[in-house]
Amino acid sequence: MKLDRSSGILLHITSLPGKFGIGNFGEGAYHFIDYLIAARQSVWQLLPLGHTGYGDSPYQCYSAFAGNPLLIDLELLKKEGFLEASDLKTSQTFSTCEVEFGKVSEFVYPLLKKAALAFLASASLVERTKFEVFCYKNSYWLGDYAFFMAVKQLYGGKPWWQWDKEIRLRIGTSVDQLGQELETQVNIWKLTQFFFFDQWSALKSYANRNGIKIVGDIPLYVAHDSADTWCHPEMFWFDEVRNPVRVAGVPPDYFSETGQLWGNPLYNWAKLQEDGFDWWIERIKANFSLYDILRIDHFRGLAAYWAVPFGEKTAINGEWLPAPGKDLLETIKKTLGVLPIIAEDLGVITPDVEELRDSNHFPGMKILQFAFDSEEENDFLPHTYPRNCIVYTGTHDNDTSVGWYQASKEQDKQVISEYFNPDENDISWAFIKLAWSSVADLAIAPLQDVLRLGTDARMNLPGKPSGYWKWRYRAEHLTVEHALKLRKLTKIFGRI
Repeated sequence: MKLDRSSGILLHITSLPGKFGIGNFGEGAYHFIDYLIAARQSVWQLLPLGHTGYGDSPYQCYSAFAGNPLLIDLELLKKEGFLEASDLKTSQTFSTCEVEFGKVSEFVYPLLKKAALAFLASASLVERTKFEVFCYKNSYWLGDYAFFMAVKQLYGGKPWWQWDKEIRLRIGTSVDQLGQELETQVNIWKLTQFFFFDQWSALKSYANRNGIKIVGDIPLYVAHDSADTWCHPEMFWFDEVRNPVRVAGVPPDYFSETGQLWGNPLYNWAKLQEDGFDWWIERIKANFSLYDILRIDHFRGLAAYWAVPFGEKTAINGEWLPAPGKDLLETIKKTLGVLPIIAEDLGVITPDVEELRDSNHFPGMKILQFAFDSEEENDFLPHTYPRNCIVYTGTHDNDTSVGWYQASKEQDKQVISEYFNPDENDISWAFIKLAWSSVADLAIAPLQDVLRLGTDARMNLPGKPSGYWKWRYRAEHLTVEHALKLRKLTKIFGRI
């Protein structure tokens, strides 16, 4: 893939301002696109848009295909007649600087159910037809997801391995009978997805019409508690009672001395290969209906993956096992054509990973915060970059540039000073300027760096299962000053 020389902002939808405690596809999102237009940016990079489960992480979702219902704009549902103005009046108060996921869920989900029931009762013929077409186009995954969510709701939110044996293992007629009993609930979950995709499509179209491409993110693995694993256990490395044999993670690295134990079930690659990678083909196709460019998270797992025995407390006692990434990517290319894919090639990168990335001409990632380590050589310094890469001041897994610099060792600050002599009082914009001036085809900064924010605005800390993904900005934070400064740098360094 050949990227245009360009630049953009990394910001997840949940971080947008909004009335009901979380960013969504409403007014705040359109205002952010207008800000990107004013700042002459051409890329908006997102985190995964999936239906989040454990820990509220967008990398742990109930489905590899479904969208997060919490991102649906309730005010738009009111405009469409599926909610009343009184529904949106609440004595509940929401934080404007962080997402309180529990509180938001308690408010949003009952209203989504009410809107779905109103649709079932009163939608016009045109609206019903649109819904029928949506269900047909997404039949590969939609029914499984909606049934999974309805059953999970029946079991009080428990993970599927804690359900009754007949349902957990999908034995006999029990599942079919339950499906009939839960028909209305299943349709409600299908409709939430219809609302999600309809609103997202309109928002993405607005961005595209104004010259802004959307970079999406696909986690390599799916969550253990997901529709994918419950409905298709044969695709995963499970034992005879459907416990994982090994789980995913990464060995000790920059982020953690004990590695990161993600806990996701690993793929049964032999079965996936035998089926012509059909599930992966459908997954990639679905993602490109959402995004213009797709980043594959943990790309190195397509060359080899770190397999940790199920039940381990850390990721230390794992081993590298080979993955058929070459065959998978060749099959995707033959089936779907050459696609604009970014390889998240951070961590332990070996020659086989580089070969897999470069043979497919995927741009990799460069992180400026990794460049200034006084103790070891690295290829994150800008003078080492190839053009076919994306440079970031930092990602969602990093501290903000301000927070990172304040916590840096004095010898590392000396390396930074000797390399480009930045203004220490405005370090985040010094890093933005360094990224924008590099030869990398695409330069991206998290909005936190544009806003000069410290560690309190950090999005995630790898290895921590909960307590993150909460940060939000307020509408007044997007100033004309920031837009004009970003616009100026973008013009100076030829990224318009």
